[in-house]
Amino acid sequence: MESHVQAEALASQSRRKLIIEKRSGLLDLDWAELWGYRELLYTLVEREVKVRYKQTAIGVSWVLLQPLITMLIFTVIFGRLAKMPSDGIWYPAFILTALLPWGYFSQAITRSGMSLVSSANLVTKVYFPRILLPLSMIVTPLIDFALSLLLLFGLLLYAGIPLTWKLLTLPVFILVAMLTALGVGLILSTANVKYRDVGHAVPFLIQIWMFLSPIVYPVSLVPEQYKLLYGLNPMAGVIEGFRWALLGKAAPDLVVMGASIVVFLGVLIGGLAYFNKMERDFADVI
Repeated sequence: MESHVQAEALASQSRRKLIIEKRSGLLDLDWAELWGYRELLYTLVEREVKVRYKQTAIGVSWVLLQPLITMLIFTVIFGRLAKMPSDGIWYPAFILTALLPWGYFSQAITRSGMSLVSSANLVTKVYFPRILLPLSMIVTPLIDFALSLLLLFGLLLYAGIPLTWKLLTLPVFILVAMLTALGVGLILSTANVKYRDVGHAVPFLIQIWMFLSPIVYPVSLVPEQYKLLYGLNPMAGVIEGFRWALLGKAAPDLVVMGASIVVFLGVLIGGLAYFNKMERDFADVI
C-alpha cells in the first residue's frame, strides 16, 4: 500500500507543468522566483570567475597590476605633464581612488551588456529568470574590486592618509555603482538582442563616459553653472563619494550628488522596465 502511495506521488510530480505567465506590469518582478534560482546565480558567477583566470600565467595578480599600471600612466601624463590639480591630495591616491570604482563600473556594464547574446544557448533552450544573466555580470567584477581595495589601502597607508569613520559609508557608494551598472546593463543587454551594433558601441561609450567622470581631475574644475548638468553622470557622485570617504576630502558637492542620485534611480527603473517589456521575446529574437 505504501509503495502504491509513493508511486502515485511520483506520478503526480511528473505531471506537473511549469507555467510561464506574462507579467502584468513593467516593474513586476517575481522576487520569490529569483530567490529560488539563487543557486544558478552562484553558478554563473563562479563560471565567469573561472573562465576569466583560466590558463593565465599570473592569475588574479592581474587584478592588482591593471589599476596599478593605469595609475602610474595617469600620474605621469595628467599629474606630472598636464599638471592637473587634485585638491591638495597626493595625485596617485587621488587617481587610484577614482580608478577602482570606475574599473568596476566599466567591467560591469561591458559584461552585462553582452550577457544575453553570449549565453544565447541558455536563453533559447532552458527557462530561468533571464535577469540573472546581466545580474551575474554585475556581481562578478565585485570580486576583482574587493581584491583591488587591498592595493588602495596599502597606498593610503604608504601616503600616511588615515582611514576614518567615513569608511563605513563606502558600501553605500558601491551599491549606487552596482545598481547604476545594473540599470545600464539591462538596457544594453536588451537592446543588444535585437541590435548587435550595441556590442560595437559599448567600448566607445565607456571611453566617452570615463572622460565625463572626475577621474583625472576634481569636480572643483567644473564651472558652477555646469555643476547640475555634470551631476547627471551618476558616476560623478560615486567617485566624489569615494574620495570623501577615503581621502578626507571636503564633503561632496550637493548639487552633483543630488543630480547623480536622481539619474541613478531613473536609469535603474528604466532598465528594469525595458528589460521586463522585452524579455518575453528574447528566445525568438536572439
